[in-house]
Amino acid sequence: MTPHSDPTVQPVPTSVVEQVDAADTTLSNPQRAVISLGSNLGNRLETLQGAVDALEDTPGLRVKAVSPVYETEPWGVEPGSQPSYFNAVVVVKTTLPPDSLLERAHAVEEAFHRVRDERWGPRTIDVDIVAYADVVSDDPVLTLPHPRAHERAFVLAPWYDVEPEAQLAGRGPVAELLAGVTREGVAPRVDLELRLPE
Repeated sequence: MTPHSDPTVQPVPTSVVEQVDAADTTLSNPQRAVISLGSNLGNRLETLQGAVDALEDTPGLRVKAVSPVYETEPWGVEPGSQPSYFNAVVVVKTTLPPDSLLERAHAVEEAFHRVRDERWGPRTIDVDIVAYADVVSDDPVLTLPHPRAHERAFVLAPWYDVEPEAQLAGRGPVAELLAGVTREGVAPRVDLELRLPE
């Protein structure tokens, strides 16, 4: 791995080490996006890896960084009523506009049989767009950045791991946001690892 040096994208903190490959040349003026993954049904690690691979297989998208895996107590439900989540964050470069990226995220969820029967219900996979470049939008179909990302350690902690100097548009440095939320119920799984697609 070498630090990113592509002049066609916005500067990235030098502390971030990324995969740079020949396929990057197929992307014209790509934008940086951050995607959060979560699973608490079935083989959670296998499902997360499948989602990473499916994103990489998307035309006009390259996966640049994959975070460590975190195990997280389910949000907004009675303790013990659901299995714990595995969570991770993926940083991508893409030429897809935000709405097309959202369509792809939903397609990945559907491929893994994601159901939306209840709010805060268990799910095989959750694919959420956390941030897209510096876009700020209150569109109800796709609010950017994600309206609750700034208060969720299971998003902020893995994002910080791969981009310690990252900024969440309109909210400030991820490091400061992470320092301001509780990490209770959000623990790194050092025994688990997701592969960065080759």
